[in-house]
Amino acid sequence: MNIKETLRSGGPDYDKCLVNLSNSILKSFGAETSAATLPSADAYLSGNHKNVVLLLLDALGISILEKHLSEDGFFRSHLKDTYYSVYPPTTVAATTSVLSALYPNEHGWLGWDVYFPELDKNVTVFRNLEQQKEKKDAAPTVLNKEHCWEWGSDSLEEAASAADFHAGFTYTPYKNIIDRINEAGGRAYFSMPFMPPYPDDLEKILARVKELCEEDGRKFIYAYWNEPDSTMHRTGTMSPESRELVRSLEERIRSFASELSDTLLIITADHSHMDSRNLCILDHPEVMDCLVRMPSIEPRTLNLFVKDEHIETFPEIFRKAFGEDFLLLKREEVLKEKLFGPGEDRPGLSEMIGDYVALSTGSTSVFNTHYEAQMMPGGHAGLTAEENLIPLIVVEIL
Repeated sequence: MNIKETLRSGGPDYDKCLVNLSNSILKSFGAETSAATLPSADAYLSGNHKNVVLLLLDALGISILEKHLSEDGFFRSHLKDTYYSVYPPTTVAATTSVLSALYPNEHGWLGWDVYFPELDKNVTVFRNLEQQKEKKDAAPTVLNKEHCWEWGSDSLEEAASAADFHAGFTYTPYKNIIDRINEAGGRAYFSMPFMPPYPDDLEKILARVKELCEEDGRKFIYAYWNEPDSTMHRTGTMSPESRELVRSLEERIRSFASELSDTLLIITADHSHMDSRNLCILDHPEVMDCLVRMPSIEPRTLNLFVKDEHIETFPEIFRKAFGEDFLLLKREEVLKEKLFGPGEDRPGLSEMIGDYVALSTGSTSVFNTHYEAQMMPGGHAGLTAEENLIPLIVVEIL
């Protein structure tokens, strides 16, 4: 397949993705839109429900529903459409697209670690920390139950603040849909751990949603919880822990929905999840010798700045190290093919993107530290349909 066909086979449909859902919500509340809407969502949002609740359960993608839940259960029986995340299909890029109603090439929050040329640093953007690094001369020090040596967290350098200001909101600012709806004369609220009043578990999140729904007047509520993503990262998608967690989420949300009235409850995900074969780039000195800095974005979408003397030979060096599990694109190809979205590229986007970007089209993920590679058997952010397809679950509550 050529580049276009490969991107189309595993990547998002940017006419039917999270950005379109957010624009449907903006339109429903009379706020200005910035992209096309999602017709399958418009059909329900055109109703006159007192409350519209968007509940985003991190990584509850189509593949996860199919692996763990029955077709006649609460989630799958209310599945109204299958649509797409954005690229890369990962929490930073995707939830920012939901909250901004912008494509990643417009908002610039491309992944867990973002290269900011203004700082000349890779920044873990949600946490505003410098990218995690492994200590020089670190070695495995922990014996597991099979009596094999493993890497401990003491192999990592202490995290340092990226700046005395928030790099993401300073260099890649955006206005969220809550503010946009409120400014347009509607009413909109957050219920998530990172926004006041900071509900820090699912029960508190749902309790706040219920309390807001009981208030007078039409309103929109955005709620977010970090499961099942957190559990699947640690245990994989098919573990007993993941299965139990997904099933318990379904039952809890079914019970929660029964407590509401006059509410349109939309349940979706930011991306899906897959089981990963993890490697560490530090085990490949031939690749490291070519790089100006450590890769950024994600272990399944590697942003690679290459030394001038290795620009021409780098593709072959990379393929020898990591095989055919990656599609390696030049910066110019990334921008031309609109990998990060069809909108207008934000100012400075090209400087944030490396000489090459490697997109995982198989099971391989490449981490910057041995500890992270060891600790995360579940992953996402690559170019497969398994990671990209997400559900539009709609419950109309009278």
